[in-house]
Amino acid sequence: MAEKIERRKHQRRKVTWPVNVFTDQGTIEGETKDISDEGVFISCEEPLALNEKYRIGIIPPDHEIIDVTGKVVWSDLYGIDENNTAFGMGICFVKIPYNDQYFLDDVVSAHP
Repeated sequence: MAEKIERRKHQRRKVTWPVNVFTDQGTIEGETKDISDEGVFISCEEPLALNEKYRIGIIPPDHEIIDVTGKVVWSDLYGIDENNTAFGMGICFVKIPYNDQYFLDDVVSAHP
């Protein structure tokens, strides 16, 4: 039996935080499924274009909004729920303020 190889280089934590993705057509609301210090997996009702960069507002509890620029590195265009109404996207952070990077480092390393 083949061993499962972990492809991720950065530790991830499961968190469910609201997100706003700002596009030319308007704002798309969604939520995080997990997060690392390098990126985030989000779910929303509209798919985001692969390899495109978006401004994203991540809203953790008891913290100011985290305003990042992220690039869609993978997308589940077939949906991630039983009705194919929610889409999942892997976002790699391209630009993140230093203080927010520090906050995410703490969350990822301290979150159970």
